[in-house]
Amino acid sequence: MERNKKPSKETKDNWHNDSNNWIWGIFYYNKEDKRMFPPKRNKLMGWTTNFANPNSVFILIIIIAILCVLGKYIK
Repeated sequence: MERNKKPSKETKDNWHNDSNNWIWGIFYYNKEDKRMFPPKRNKLMGWTTNFANPNSVFILIIIIAILCVLGKYIK
């Protein structure tokens, strides 16, 4: 795939349906997919993190840290 060309909807659907991109069926891991939060396997359930994208993992860690800090002070 070209560097600046965005993948088509068909390509994204193929990535999403490929079981090799899902670890244990729940963790999405695809280095070719640059989306940080692609839809979950069941698209009605929301989004998941693309664990192959370091930015999405970083944002997920920040969100968890914020929730932990807020949870400590809201009690």
